[in-house]
Formats: sequence, C-alpha cells, structure tokens
Amino acid sequence: MLLLIKNARCITAEGELPTRQDILIRDGVIEKMGAGLAAEPGATVWDFPNACVSPGWFDLGIQACDPGFEHREDLRSAARAAAAGGFTAVANFPNTQPALHGKSEVLYVRNKTAGEAVHFHPVGAISEDAAGKDLAELYDMHAAGAVAFSDGAKPVQDAGLLLRALQYCQAFNGLVINHPHHKTIAHGGQMHEGLVSTSLGMKGIPALAEEIMLQRDLSLLEYAGGRMMVHLVSTKKSVDMLRRAKAAGLQVTASVALLNLCFTDEQMSGAQAFDSNWKVLPPLRSAADRAALREGLADGAIDLVCTNHSPWDEEAKNLEFPYAEFGMLGLQTAFPLWQNYLGDQFSLSDFVRVFADAPRRALGLPVPELREGAPAELTVFDPDARYTLTEGGILSKSKNSPFIGQTLRGRVLGIVGKGQGLLTSR
Repeated sequence: MLLLIKNARCITAEGELPTRQDILIRDGVIEKMGAGLAAEPGATVWDFPNACVSPGWFDLGIQACDPGFEHREDLRSAARAAAAGGFTAVANFPNTQPALHGKSEVLYVRNKTAGEAVHFHPVGAISEDAAGKDLAELYDMHAAGAVAFSDGAKPVQDAGLLLRALQYCQAFNGLVINHPHHKTIAHGGQMHEGLVSTSLGMKGIPALAEEIMLQRDLSLLEYAGGRMMVHLVSTKKSVDMLRRAKAAGLQVTASVALLNLCFTDEQMSGAQAFDSNWKVLPPLRSAADRAALREGLADGAIDLVCTNHSPWDEEAKNLEFPYAEFGMLGLQTAFPLWQNYLGDQFSLSDFVRVFADAPRRALGLPVPELREGAPAELTVFDPDARYTLTEGGILSKSKNSPFIGQTLRGRVLGIVGKGQGLLTSR
C-alpha cells in the first residue's frame, strides 16, 4: 500500500492542525506528514479540494445481523455501509442467531471480517442467547476478543443477572453495557408519551420506562463496583442522573443515539406521522429532552454518540406503524445528519471526539493518531459537499431510512484502515 493524501485539513478531538498537510501512507503506516510531498512512482493519490482527515470513526452498538439474519444485513454489507459512512471500526451487538454468547461466535465474527478494511469488535452477550436468564461464558468471550458484554437490543430486565455480570467482569476489568428500558412499563408503546402521541392516538413510551431502569442500573453499579456503559439515554432526567453518578465517582460512561440529538417527537406529526421508518428505540423525545441531551454531550455527562444502526427488511418495516419493528439504518447518514442538524452547535473536532476517541476509550481500545509512525486508520471527508441519498446508494441490504431522496450536506470521501485505502465516493 502506497497512498498520498494531498492538502488536507487535519481534524483531531483536540482541534484542527494549524496548516494543511500532505500525508504519505506506506504499508498501513503514516510515513510522513508535511507540505508539498511528491508522489512516488506507483503511489495512489487522493487530491480533493476540500478534504479533511481525522482519526477513523467508530460506531458502537450496530446490528450486523450475521449469523442468522443475513437477509437483513451480513458482515460484508455492514462493512461496506460502515466504510461508506466513514467508520473504520464498529462494535457489533450480539443479537444474532445464534447469539454471540460464546467463544465460537465471537471468533466467527473476527475471522469472517479479517479481510475487511473495517475493524469489527464483537460485543458478547451477557446472557445465553441474549435471553436475559442465565449468565453466558463471559471470560471465554473476553479471551476470544469480545470488547464488552451486553444483551444489545434486549435490555437486561433481571437485576440479579446484571449484578452478577458486573461482579464477574471485575476479574478482567470487563465493561457491561445495558440500554435502560423497562419493558413492562413501556409495554405496547409506539413512540414518546406526550402531546404528539396523544394527538395521533398512539400509546406512548413514558420517560419513566428509561429513568426507573437507569436508576436501578446505577444503584447496582454503586453496590457491585465495576465498569458500566449506559447505552442510548434519551431523557433530561437521565442526563441529570448520569451527571450525579459521575460526580459521585462511579465508573460509568454513557451514549446517546444521533437521532435523539437531531430530532424530536414533533418529527412524527404532519406528513410523516405514520412513517414507520421513524419508529425507533429509544423513541424521539421532547424538545426539552433533546436540549438536555445536547447539553449533556457538551459538558461530558454523555461521552459518545452512536448511530443505532438497525437494519430491517421490507416485511418487518413496511407495515402499519403499530406492527412495524423499531429501528432505522444509521451508518451512512451519521456525518450528514451531524452537519445538517448539529453543525451550528458542535464543531468537527467535537464529532471526532464523540465518534472516534470516546468510543475507543470507553472500550479500552487504542485511539488512532495523526502523526508520523502511527498506524494509518483515517477517515477522509468533505464537510460541505452536498449529495442526494438514493436507495441504490445505500450499501446495507436493508433500506429502512426516511432520508432517501433528501439532499444532505457532508460527505465521506474514503477511509484508510487495516492496510487498505477505500474511496467511498468519487
């Protein structure tokens, strides 16, 4: 591999380098950075007029659906979608068939994705088959390469099970991830409980369903010790609880779904009222909740942002709203949504902080660096380029996105990872 990236703005979590840089990459390592570097014979040159380069982006908690549900997504299509979205690494949740609940399933993911430019970091199931009953073989999965433990899209309802997972993982400093969602309180809910749900005649999911579970999880963490990530918070009270928990010294990190930073339940009024693509979990909340989430992301109460990438086939999603599954694609639209809806409040460096640095730090993984001698794991992007998202341009097997046909600002140009350079748009 011999690649020269010309005249790029270099964006890190700490800020932007003062001058544009040429970056020479040889055999997967940044060999030289500077101005006016000449292309060697045989080198591939990426020369874009408005190129930015940052450490490679990381998405925590995608549904890759493989093994078992490859008709929705498989590891190869997930890798292609991730690369097109600018992600050089993902952590995939265990909601497969069989679930990623043992050494062999973790190794299956690692071996099958070994040749991809995108790193896959499997998250092992807390419980066998992610069924929420019996503790899975956590240490075996850790030894095989699982980076954390979660039942993913199936929040752990059994407090005793989560307690035992926290206690067991301390033997190897493992991370437990849980989405705070009390299923019996949210039972039958379709969207955020509020004025919009009432006007539409749909049963709501109260904020209490998240907050009471979050309080339980934080109490378990305080009692047991260990490390926990609260995955996909969505309410103002949740942000306040996290702020207090961190001030008290608990080893807790938190993530938020990008959609909850960008939109509110008002998105589902008017022409898009019953568009099942907007049926997501956690649901889009109120404007006050959204404002609190943005504030929490700015002050550190929330550490990182996730796309909550959830592929569904037509048979599961193109239904009347109450019968459709929860979830939306997210990998390819993450950066454009940030630029369109958050770019006036947060900087490109903020994006790198919450989508590159913070996820890896939470998982205990090395963070890519923009310096000579460092392994080349980079994302190349144009923050101002505009393009129209088409169904054919979606590289996931599923197409459950409400943004098809929309013109978006912010485009990924390519990624560099695992000794490969991939142009994702031309």
